[in-house]
Amino acid sequence: MPFSKFVEIGRVAVLGDGPDCGKIAAIVNVIDQNRVLLDGPTSGVGRQAYPIKKLQLTPLKVNFAFNASTRVVRKEMEAEKVQSTWESSAWAKRMAIKSLRNGLNDFDRFKLRKAKSARNKIVAKALNTKKKQLRKAGKI
Repeated sequence: MPFSKFVEIGRVAVLGDGPDCGKIAAIVNVIDQNRVLLDGPTSGVGRQAYPIKKLQLTPLKVNFAFNASTRVVRKEMEAEKVQSTWESSAWAKRMAIKSLRNGLNDFDRFKLRKAKSARNKIVAKALNTKKKQLRKAGKI
């Protein structure tokens, strides 16, 4: 399958390092083969040069001119509803769950383990009763 996500003007990317890690921003300019100029006015990312190696490109793309101002980028990102589209994506949901799990303390992890155990017991009991009914009916 050919590449579909290129480093290009308007491509929305997830920042992978620094204080804005996990936030999205749009590529405004390609500085050189190693760095791009980013701007993320809707997600709170300031306009800055950022290394391409620390970016994760998303399938989202916004149309604006080369070196567009922050005002133009904000207008286009709000018109395309990039923030809401990103938040509803499976990728963003997975990142949110991962950060939530990383923030658990010992007691929260214990409660989660007990809840999973209780859920598994309920599922196993329901499955066993269904199997028993099918055995009595002669279908297994």
